[in-house]
Amino acid sequence: MLWKKTERFWKTGLTENKDGGVEYVSNGIIPSGNNSKTGILLILFLLVNSSVSVCGKDIKRENISYETGTEDMDLEEHIVSEEEKTAEQLEKGYNLPVDEEAGEQAKKDCREVMGMIADIYKSADKGSASNVVISHEVMLRMKAVIKETGYPVTSSETYAVMENYEKMDTFLQSCLDGKKGTALMYQVYSNGGIGRMEYVFDGTDMYLLAVGAAWDQKNQPEITYLSYTRFKEWKYTDKGWFCYQLCMPEYPEVTEMMDGSSMVRVKPLTERQRELSKQCVLPLGYQGNNILCSNWNTETMSELDYNGMYEYLYKMKYGERMDAEDYPNGIPAEEFESLIMEYFPVSAEQIREWAVFDKEYGTYRWTRLGCMNYAPTFFSTSLPEVIDEKKNADGTITLTVEAVRDMIICDDGVITHELKIQFAEDGSFQYLGNEILNGGINDIPKYQYRFVDNSYGKK
Repeated sequence: MLWKKTERFWKTGLTENKDGGVEYVSNGIIPSGNNSKTGILLILFLLVNSSVSVCGKDIKRENISYETGTEDMDLEEHIVSEEEKTAEQLEKGYNLPVDEEAGEQAKKDCREVMGMIADIYKSADKGSASNVVISHEVMLRMKAVIKETGYPVTSSETYAVMENYEKMDTFLQSCLDGKKGTALMYQVYSNGGIGRMEYVFDGTDMYLLAVGAAWDQKNQPEITYLSYTRFKEWKYTDKGWFCYQLCMPEYPEVTEMMDGSSMVRVKPLTERQRELSKQCVLPLGYQGNNILCSNWNTETMSELDYNGMYEYLYKMKYGERMDAEDYPNGIPAEEFESLIMEYFPVSAEQIREWAVFDKEYGTYRWTRLGCMNYAPTFFSTSLPEVIDEKKNADGTITLTVEAVRDMIICDDGVITHELKIQFAEDGSFQYLGNEILNGGINDIPKYQYRFVDNSYGKK
């Protein structure tokens, strides 16, 4: 249930129960009206004739001074102080009190869904690491089971598909029209646990009642968190992204900024779009190389950062990160050049001219990203997403790609760019060019080459 300040009077303290006695209200909610006044009169009566418990402390009548007549004032000041604290918390929007009935129902639902996927989790290969990470296939099986509940369900993996997304889409469209409503969504996490997200819109503000569950060492479900939070801002884009930022503690209450932003893809990409995204752009991203975040073509390939891109092409080809300890003096020329030429139409001679090459050792320089060659930006963590594909007359294809940023300032299209690719019959491909549209290159940070100044005289 959504508690609204316009309908309820929020207060933590004492109230009259149905039997005429006095009880402490643990959830901080006291209905407005004469009942609260009656409660205060009863409290004063009991303070004079017996002992009561206020905020967990026993107050006995022998501790009250009858001469000054200040006991009424002290009690009223205490209640006002609690009211102010509660009002302040409501204004902040986080750690909001959870209605007991709604909270228990949310936890019950979570346990029931965990029971539905228990056999899948128990039989899954979870490896020997202390931190369990289930496979993509296991997550799909869990989603298929939860889908049968009729509720929307997604997962934490990249390019995840939301099953039963139509219900969430309808809810969000109604919210845009100012209509009150609620929507329930489940999410499967990489550790095999789940989250139950209940979105509540009161016609003005959006709230999230979130419950999480995980598996203990005995493969039994346990509730890991329960929270109720107001949205600071939210939007539902035409592309199907539900973007929002939750209210979070801010300076000076905390010394470090906390990110309460999230993005949930409601309308899924097509299977082909997901396939191309995973194959052609996800391994590259926008960090550490400039393949997707600069303008270039087959005539201007000297502008690419070959020393920076190598590690990303390596992982694309072999499915694992390169081990820097294997290359103490740099990457051998033959290894470096053959990998680059596999993905780009360039020659070994051109690579030696354009990249940072150490003639003495016959190797190409490589170093990890660090403070000397990389300044972290929100843009660099953006997710590349293929949203369209066009076949060209020369046999190449042009992919329309958008950079999706889910940190701090959520944006489902920081830049839009067209990536030209040539596919071979065996499924291999080469990159032929990239063009950032609509002047978007002026809206992103200038790219930093892996090596800026060095004794080899390149970049």
